[in-house]
Amino acid sequence: MPDTIPHTEEAVSASPAVEQSSGAAAPVEERTFADFDVRTDIVEALAAKGITTPFPIQSLTLPVALRGRDIIGQAKTGTGKTLGFGIPLLQNSVAPGEPNPADRPIGTPQALVVLPTRELAVQVAHDLETASAKRPIRILTVYGGRAYEPQIEALEKGVEVVVGTPGRLIDLMRQKYLDLSQVRTAVLDEADEMLDLGFLEDIEKLLQAVPVKRQTMLFSATMPGPIMALARRFMKQPTHIRAHDPGDESRTKADIKQVVYRAHQLDKIEVMARILQARGRGLSIIFMRTKRQADRVAGDLADRGFAAAPLHGDLGQGAREQALRAFRSGKIDVLVATDVAARGIDVTDVTHVVNWNCPDDDKTYLHRTGRTGRAGKKGTAITFVDWEDLARWALIARQLGLESTEAVETYSTSDHLFADLDIPTEAKGTLPKDKRTREGLEAEELEDLGGPDGGRGAKDSGGRRERGDRGRRSGGERGGRSGRGGRDSERGDRERTDRSEREAERPARTEKPLGDEATGERPRRSRTRSRTRRVNGEVVASSSEEKGGQPAGEGRPRRRRSRGGRGRSGGGSGQAGAPQES
Repeated sequence: MPDTIPHTEEAVSASPAVEQSSGAAAPVEERTFADFDVRTDIVEALAAKGITTPFPIQSLTLPVALRGRDIIGQAKTGTGKTLGFGIPLLQNSVAPGEPNPADRPIGTPQALVVLPTRELAVQVAHDLETASAKRPIRILTVYGGRAYEPQIEALEKGVEVVVGTPGRLIDLMRQKYLDLSQVRTAVLDEADEMLDLGFLEDIEKLLQAVPVKRQTMLFSATMPGPIMALARRFMKQPTHIRAHDPGDESRTKADIKQVVYRAHQLDKIEVMARILQARGRGLSIIFMRTKRQADRVAGDLADRGFAAAPLHGDLGQGAREQALRAFRSGKIDVLVATDVAARGIDVTDVTHVVNWNCPDDDKTYLHRTGRTGRAGKKGTAITFVDWEDLARWALIARQLGLESTEAVETYSTSDHLFADLDIPTEAKGTLPKDKRTREGLEAEELEDLGGPDGGRGAKDSGGRRERGDRGRRSGGERGGRSGRGGRDSERGDRERTDRSEREAERPARTEKPLGDEATGERPRRSRTRSRTRRVNGEVVASSSEEKGGQPAGEGRPRRRRSRGGRGRSGGGSGQAGAPQES
């Protein structure tokens, strides 16, 4: 494999022009998916959902990917990358009952999509199911938090596409349930996020398990060194595609209005209550630094009449999916989340994103604010910056190329708050009862997914929390500490599997005391004070014999002393020479 990547570069702009590496500009006509030789059934399935015109990243990706070329796609979050790799992936797969000129084994996975988080895996699988609705292609989503049995059963019945997170994929592959020997298309989505979460080694294992002759597509918002090194090892002359807007040189999307406030801690909830009453507000996500904050703020907002729910790593997978389903369906319109959800929520109707605290770095800011302004829609990103975080925010703003870096001091009664966000002047700290029209979280059914944390809380099963929920510094939380983020918790599945296997091999415990044979260690020696008592020079009794009730000689047994009664011998009303009852 060459040390450097021979590749071509193409860049697409949001305006009707394409810049290629030569610098020439060519006009681009608005085209439909049918113009790219996409299968008719895929075009019809997308049209049934109102999707007919590709986004810029899709317009450049499809011609290259449909020819089977390797691709490195780089674009801002929310620009439509999923169909960019999803359509070629589906078109290159053979479903049961379809012509199979290459004589591929039907039922063995032909495509693999690897993603960093559970929520993103669910969303991508849903998009692929939408595009393949008119074909009998079987798509399986695998990730931690759910029981193994349904996933294993689906693999045994046969699937064409597997979408999952690295940890559970490795588990199933190691247990010989997941066969990657027939994979023809491998996709790594949000590769930089998987790098941040420590999944690089797992990704390499998965890519080593798929055939060398394959198509590989890698998508990432940024291209750090380890990602480029990964591409050198596992990709063949990839085409590097970048989507950008020539009129928007900042790293944030131009469709997002960004405001920054310096709010007092005790007044934040009042400010937030007014922001949530802004005219035209749709779904909203409030990003927190810690799990405790998420629970507290969600509870405070619910008490004020808002349909709010928390989403963080201490919730079981069932509760997390319940919150996301309620959010997507509109039963709740406020999601109070940690960074466990920053990459997993792909909902086009999110109009407002709020950073309750200053993000730790520019990448965290991009991933959070990228939840709004998706699919060409407008959005608003609001950031609260505390006094001690002003220097950090100034650095983030410079790195992102934001026009305004000043955090304006703001209170719940500030006039500019109402003007900036189009909030009615009569808005107060609670939602009027006539506007409380959402059904709420309890209207969404809580599923028992059968996994170790499939219920309400992640600690339901023996009090264990998955290792993946212990966050990274650039994220949200770890045990209530600030500056830690939730992450995908797949590695915890492997640890539990290994641990359960080891425990199964151990001999059963017995009720008898542990000695040398049971522990392999020297038993602890019990300490006794064996003073010998003498009367007129003769041995009367030893302490050990007293305990056994056997006198050592003809003298009287040793009298037990107590300090609780009258006299030093502690006998109360007993005789001085008689032994005390025990």
